[in-house]
Amino acid sequence: MSNGEQKPTRAAGRGDSPGGVQSVDRAITVLEILAREGSAGVSEVAAEIGVHKSTAFRLLAALEERDLVEQNTDRGKYQLAFGILRLASSIPARIDLVRQSRPLLDALAADLDETINIAVVREHYAVNVQQAMGTAAVASQNWVGQLTPLHATASGKVLLAYMPVEQADAIFREAGLPQLTPHTITQRTVLEAQLAEVRDSGFATAHEELEAGLNASAVPIRDHTGSVVAAVSASGPAFRFDDAEIKRTADALKETGVQISHRIGWLG
Repeated sequence: MSNGEQKPTRAAGRGDSPGGVQSVDRAITVLEILAREGSAGVSEVAAEIGVHKSTAFRLLAALEERDLVEQNTDRGKYQLAFGILRLASSIPARIDLVRQSRPLLDALAADLDETINIAVVREHYAVNVQQAMGTAAVASQNWVGQLTPLHATASGKVLLAYMPVEQADAIFREAGLPQLTPHTITQRTVLEAQLAEVRDSGFATAHEELEAGLNASAVPIRDHTGSVVAAVSASGPAFRFDDAEIKRTADALKETGVQISHRIGWLG
């Protein structure tokens, strides 16, 4: 610039002032509130972030100007707008579940000292796509890439419990319920009662149903729509990973399922 004029630096701008940072933080909080609640009015937003209604209104107006929020048909209520999708489109369409889950699986395996797997549905099987093992599980089988019957594993029960009824019916017709051990569930009515419990609790177990001497527990992994797209499981020898141990480790497994789900876009 001429005449000795200097262009203001970023440090001199409002965006880098304490007030600017606070405004950004508040705006992000507003978006999170709308994502969680679906919609909210100015008074609700103001109360949750602890500001005057006029401040909340200015925040919503600024977000509305950028098409990040919009007023819905319920007068005075705001909701997320299509500008959010414009921003999200810069993220790859298929988030790498395996990559996102790796550090969480390693941490859980170290904590529980058992084998941790992630499984997804492939045709009428559960296929394990990621595994981590604790020190006590060094000699355990590598399950990555292995196809296992859905009805005989904890992960499979989670995947069956949350899939559409038509898909589950087709799997039962094609694969049946073959007996793999004396403990395998082979009656559909018994299995469906278990699946209903899985939907209620978000937790599944399998006691020597795939292999003699092998127990497991599993919880769902959800994507950005809330749909169950995978299951994370813990497994170990029945003498060590018994009912008491399964119950003791349930909260840690559930928390890992939630954290992985958040990493791939679930807001719940």
